[in-house]
Amino acid sequence: MPWIKILHIATLLCWCGTLLYLPALLMASAKPRVGSSFHAPAPVILRFLFTHVATPFALLAIMSGTLLFIVGQLTGGWLVLKLAAVTGMVFCHVLCGWLIVRLEQEHLRGLMPASALVAIMAATLMLAVLVLVLGKPFD
Repeated sequence: MPWIKILHIATLLCWCGTLLYLPALLMASAKPRVGSSFHAPAPVILRFLFTHVATPFALLAIMSGTLLFIVGQLTGGWLVLKLAAVTGMVFCHVLCGWLIVRLEQEHLRGLMPASALVAIMAATLMLAVLVLVLGKPFD
């Protein structure tokens, strides 16, 4: 069981990192650059990061968490709230994908505030998961 916890924590850290980085990169990509000598196609980088880094880590984190739940026979009111927070993180992940598609289609209206909102929501949900897992209230 310790290797499952290690896998879960490692993949969760990577997923959370990308879930915070994606909205920041979206906001930077939506800003017009004047006089910049470096121009990388941000939508390509964003799509790669989303599909090849964030999504696999998200799936591994959720699968290893499910395995931890089954093997460790975890129960408690805190777990229900934690699963609700993780569901919110999945929603933030999906919103990042939607915002990437909007950026690719050059629909930039409202992209920056939406990205900021996703980042704030994701950070709040991550903090909630951390508090619930470490504190285990309602046990």
